[in-house]
Amino acid sequence: MVAHLARPQGEGPWPAVLIGHDGVGLDDYQRSRADDLSRHGYVALAMDFHGGETFFGRPDVMLARTMPLLGDAERMRVIGRVALDVLLATPGIDADRLLALGYGAGSRIVLELAKTGTPFKAVAVVHPALPDPAADDWRDVDSTFLLCTGSDDPLVTPDQLIAFGRALQEAGADWRVNIYGGAEHAFWARPTNPDGTPCEGPTHVEATVPGVSYHPEHAKRAWRAVLDHFGEH
Repeated sequence: MVAHLARPQGEGPWPAVLIGHDGVGLDDYQRSRADDLSRHGYVALAMDFHGGETFFGRPDVMLARTMPLLGDAERMRVIGRVALDVLLATPGIDADRLLALGYGAGSRIVLELAKTGTPFKAVAVVHPALPDPAADDWRDVDSTFLLCTGSDDPLVTPDQLIAFGRALQEAGADWRVNIYGGAEHAFWARPTNPDGTPCEGPTHVEATVPGVSYHPEHAKRAWRAVLDHFGEH
């Protein structure tokens, strides 16, 4: 596992953010989220649960690796705890100001940690892989939740987020849902050519799962929402 740590200048103590990447892997986007968080005064660790590999352009390989992980809650918790231990051991963090950010499959990992007692002040998840919406799982969880998806995401629909939000509501949790009109799955992922250079337009050149496209305006809006959510807590 080859994570990415970003931290502000100075000694702190700084609030700390654990980041879980989506099924493609720890790519430059998630690293840049950690870097941007450090510029806002957070220590951020972007975990890696694909052993240093990324699978963009190889959706079959990505699904073959990611789907079994999503079916194994204990393995997700073990991976998440290892990453969390690294973050908590980082000098200069304030363990009482702990937050979590997840994309896709990485959202499920941070949600499993929250569900099983990790004291995140706030959790933000973007097109998340969700656990079953069972209110009893969340009754002792004090985190506040930001749930984001695109209106046209076929994999993480607004209805799924609302159903999960209702379970949080029944459990007495603080939650909100942002739905981005016209956005599909992984709407923050800018298309690139096979050589890594950016493409024009929203359509991916390389192979991906259906229902994925880039929406630059909503990518910026979702990131502002994450920063606002963390700043509030």
